[in-house]
Parts: sequence; C-alpha cells; structure tokens
Amino acid sequence: MTREEAYKLLKQHLKNKNLIKHSLAVEAVMRRLAEHFNEDVEKWGLAGLLHDIDYDRTKDDPHRHSLEGADLLADKGLPGDVVYAVRVHNEAHGLPRKTLMDKALYSTDPLTGLIVAGALVRPEKKLSAVDVTFLKKKYGEKAFARGANREIIAACSEMGLELEEFLALGLEAMQGIAGEMGL
Repeated sequence: MTREEAYKLLKQHLKNKNLIKHSLAVEAVMRRLAEHFNEDVEKWGLAGLLHDIDYDRTKDDPHRHSLEGADLLADKGLPGDVVYAVRVHNEAHGLPRKTLMDKALYSTDPLTGLIVAGALVRPEKKLSAVDVTFLKKKYGEKAFARGANREIIAACSEMGLELEEFLALGLEAMQGIAGEMGL
C-alpha cells in the first residue's frame, strides 16, 4: 500500500480532524525513528499513520481498539509486522512488543500528545516555540497532559533510547510537519 492509499483509507475511517492530525504526527515520528534505527521508513510510517484507523468505531470500547484496526489492515494486505505493531500499540491487550517497530509505535503514540500539549500551552501555540528542555520539564509535571501516559513514553528505553533523545527525535519530526498540524 502506498502512503497516498493509506492516507485515503485513514480519511475514510477517521472523521475527527484532530485524530487525523494525531495520526500524521505519529507517522512523522515513526518515520524519524526508522531513519534513526536504519529501518524501513515507509513501513514504519504506514504503521504510524494507520495505528488508530479504528478509533471512531472503538473509542468507547478500549478492548476492541487496535484489534479491529489490525484486522482491517490485514484484510487490506498490509505486511504482518505492520499489522502486529498496530495490534500491540494498545496496552489494554497486554500483547508482547516483539520488534523495534512495535516498541516505537507503543511509545510514540502518547509522546505526540505530550508534544502537542507543550505547543498549545506556549503563547505562540507553535511547535517551533517548544524545545527539549521545556518538554522534559513538562514531562515531570503530573498534572500536565494527563492523557500522555508517562510510563508508556518512558518505554522508549526498550528501544535503547534515553528520554531526552526520544523527546528530541519526536519534536524534530513533528516540527517538520508543523504546517500540516496547524502548529
């Protein structure tokens, strides 16, 4: 599946503009991580872009989320490792994260929320106004961006990344698509 086909499929299944922006953010960070680890950038990007494809249908039932999406992606012929990464990114299932891509998607999902929240509390409301020092400080504030699960973000250590490096890679990736995100 090409990136264009994947984006069209995403827009068929997700109607919430903020969820589409979230998917674009996760895609960008996954692509950057793939570059960092010398992995398949296109494949990792697809996993990031499509990871929440079922969210409109499953948002009220977290135990269905990612399972339906993974099944849909398998039916569309996506590679098994992409399908599995999508399936295991939801911690509710307790499935083991086996590959680097699995671990990256798992930690990247909440990271993007932390970074967006960081931009939105700045007077400029822009990603360009955010730096790693600011994000690290906000990461330590439990009341800030409560939905961005710190434990899951900290699982970046499973990839061999320190938190600061993970924040830097994620921020860099998202700043690269700031226009698409409206930030």
